[in-house]
Order: sequence, then structure tokens, then C-alpha cells
Amino acid sequence: MSLSEPVRVLRTIRGMPTSDGAGVRLTRVIGGPSLPDLDPFLLLDEFGTDRAEDYLAGFPEHPHRGFETVTYMLDGRMRHRDNHGNEGLLVPGSVQWMTAGRGLVHSEMPEQESGRMRGFQLWVNLPGREKMTAPKYQEFAPDRLPVVQPADGVTVKLIAGRVGDTVGPIVQPATDPVYLDITLAADRAWTYTLPEGHNAFAYVFEGGLVVGEQENARAVARQELAVLGGGEQLHLSAGGDGAHLILVAGRPLREPVMRHGPFVMNTRQELMQAFVDFQEGRF
Repeated sequence: MSLSEPVRVLRTIRGMPTSDGAGVRLTRVIGGPSLPDLDPFLLLDEFGTDRAEDYLAGFPEHPHRGFETVTYMLDGRMRHRDNHGNEGLLVPGSVQWMTAGRGLVHSEMPEQESGRMRGFQLWVNLPGREKMTAPKYQEFAPDRLPVVQPADGVTVKLIAGRVGDTVGPIVQPATDPVYLDITLAADRAWTYTLPEGHNAFAYVFEGGLVVGEQENARAVARQELAVLGGGEQLHLSAGGDGAHLILVAGRPLREPVMRHGPFVMNTRQELMQAFVDFQEGRF
């Protein structure tokens, strides 16, 4: 595949309203019937509300095994704790990349009683050889996430991946992820080279976007996810309202996925063992 080939939109997805945790209202974009997964990505939830009753119940204690969760806060404050003694506060602009590995019991509860709560949670699969590793966190405050302006009217915050000589702080060799928060001013454009062979998507949460040029051009509206493919040269251009999006890419694992709720393994036997281990307190 030539590195000069343009990226095109293979399909667009609109999320489905749902609730999770103790009743937190979400939009599920990956992980629903329209797009069950996009290897190595298992789930993408967008949360965003000014109504405290939509988020106050939070996400009380729940287990995880076999994958990673990535929480990126845009607005609001969320405190997380686990049964290994880890605790932290996610503030606006911060990110937490949690590797659940062989298992932990985790809670995420809002540390506010009013105001806006907005952000994303992404689930990233782990290869079979890493599913039973020790849990760990990569957690970064807003000032630890580099911001670059690679073109006029274009601002990129790097969570993972590279833009020019700047590299995001998250490291995961198994999937070599890219996670960029991109803002395009009105009528501005930018071309980014995606890593060869990665699966990728763009999710627009403010404004509107066109992916590609000329015959490959396709509009992506607010709250639409574009599944990307076809090449590595990704051309993004904003309309008159500008655009704010996340661009996420990862090396596919191409392994069998056996999942149920918060457990993601390779075989049914491993999945059943996860339930036994959790019930017997081995997380």
C-alpha cells in the first residue's frame, strides 16, 4: 500500500443513547449493533450533559479483565479508585489509560454535584499474551499532554502517537495507538499520515468535517464516527463552524474475542474462568 494513497471514509456511524454504571446517560458509538468493534477497539462511549441527574450516580465498583480503558475528560471531575489501593482525580483535559490486565475492581464517581460532565471512554483490547499481566495506570494531567499547531488554524493535543517531532505520553507497544484531540478553525484543513496497517476512526463532537478531497471527499457531521481506510494520507477540512474531533488509530490484533460485560478474553474457557476468579475474590 502506498503511503501517498488517500484515506477515505468507509462508513459513518451514529451512536445510540444508552446508560451504564448506576444509570449514567451515554452515547455508545462503538460496541453497539451498528459497529460491535473495530479491532483493537471494543467500545467508545461519549458522555456529555449539563444535567446532574444524568451523571451523579456514577460508576460504582465493577470488575475488569483482559483489556484497557481510556478515559479522556473534556469537562467535569471524576474520582477513580480500585481494590489495589490506586486512586486519582480526573479533571478537565486529563486522561487515564488503565490496563486492567488480569483483573481489578474499579469505581469512577463524579466529584461535582452540578455543572457539565463531558468526555469519552474507549476500550482497547489486549493481546492474549498480555491479558493476565498486572494492572497498571498511565495517568496524565492536562499540562502533561503536549499541544502543537501543525498548520494555521489547526491545534492538536497528543494523548498517544506522533505529530512531527512531538510524541504523546501514552505508550502501548501491543497496539501502537494514536489518540489525537484535533481542533480545526473555520475553513481550515490539515493532512496527517496515519501509521500503515492501523485501523482508524474519527469522531466529530463539535462542528462538521470533510474527510478526503475531490471524489474521495465525504462529510462527517457532529456526533458521527467515520471508519477510515484505504491509505495513510488523511485530509481533514472544516466547514464554516470549524470542527473538533478525536482521531484514534491502533494496530489490529486479529485474535478471537470472547467478551461478556467487563471481561474480554480469547476463549470461552478463559471467560468462564474470569467469572470464577472474580466471584472467589482473586481480582
